[in-house]
Amino acid sequence: MSVLGPSEVELAAAEEGGVRAAARAYLERVRAGDVGSLPVIVALALITVFFTAKTSVFFTSINFDNLIVQMAPVALIAIGVVFVLLLGEIDLSIGSVSGVGGVVVAELQQAGTGHNLGGGAAIAIAIAVGALIGALQGSFVALIGVPSFVVTLAGLLAFQGVILKALGIQGVIGIQSNTVNNVANYFLPKEWGWAIAAAVTVGLCAVTVSGFVTRHRAGLPIGNPLLAALRLAALAVIAFGAVAICNHARGVPFAGLLVIGLIGFWTYVARRTTFGRHVYAVGGNPEAARRAGINVARIRILVFMISGAMAALGGIAFAARLSSVDLTAGSGTVLLDSIAAAVIGGTSLFGGRGYVRSALLGALVIKTIENGLDLLGQTDWVKNVTTGLILLAAVTLDTLSRRRLERVGR
Repeated sequence: MSVLGPSEVELAAAEEGGVRAAARAYLERVRAGDVGSLPVIVALALITVFFTAKTSVFFTSINFDNLIVQMAPVALIAIGVVFVLLLGEIDLSIGSVSGVGGVVVAELQQAGTGHNLGGGAAIAIAIAVGALIGALQGSFVALIGVPSFVVTLAGLLAFQGVILKALGIQGVIGIQSNTVNNVANYFLPKEWGWAIAAAVTVGLCAVTVSGFVTRHRAGLPIGNPLLAALRLAALAVIAFGAVAICNHARGVPFAGLLVIGLIGFWTYVARRTTFGRHVYAVGGNPEAARRAGINVARIRILVFMISGAMAALGGIAFAARLSSVDLTAGSGTVLLDSIAAAVIGGTSLFGGRGYVRSALLGALVIKTIENGLDLLGQTDWVKNVTTGLILLAAVTLDTLSRRRLERVGR
């Protein structure tokens, strides 16, 4: 089986014809309704220009660092949401599960409770708890057939109760573990930032060359090396530019590095593994996937496990930012921000279409708007209305795009 999806094969074939042929092929895909990440990238650029013009504080190194740390927990949770949406399902429990993850890690690292585990062990157990919650909820969906909306809504309520019971009259648990707190509060030394940017660039080059080799061996179009080189150059500029900005302040936040690393890992899983191809197949047509021999129930359970694990990790990042957890853990706008991030980033609500990078792009849009409005002194109602309108626009675009794709037979 090819490691490339049909659209990638078509793009590689078009690129072999040169820059003009690739441009024409891209425009054809856009006209057909396959807009990809283009709208959100354009929106992000316009939002950045707007807030930069409105306040001199927005485009500064300090605020850039702050924005990355603010964005990271939502992006981590949204990664799991992307996988759930690819199946055409929904997970409404992610906010509460993120709160459970934060509470578990806080309880386990707490001295004087009989646990007093190291930060690394506490984090691993909290993520495992999130995965187990996902497996439980996924089993109801996959094996019994209960709608995911109902199962995860029940989970939302139940795990809010678990948080209230766990914290009891204490109300707040402080986190003393540096390992846990460093998830959101550690900034890499400047030399490490440059080294990581160089390593990322070299890694992308290696992946690109590997892709050329794999496609050549499979007898598939390999694409245009010049266009690949231009893409790599653009990504290198972004990587080194981001490090340069961060190094003018406190350095590269570990939280941002964690998000990028997991985006890369889960992108590989989604696009380059049999499991990932099965996720897209089940999301596109569950019955056809079943007839093709795919274990649809197993895929659904594993996807909900991914959602639970990433929600718990996001909850750990939220707890680390405050160095504590309290009765509000996982509440507020965590659920809506995470789902909105995946959808705004370009993941289809109808299943079968989307990319893991949607989580990052959508989280950046939401948190950039929130950050900019905070700097302008706007109240919460403005932020909520703005985010809601952007979410509505994203879903509307997805609906129109889906109809267009169906009309052209894609």
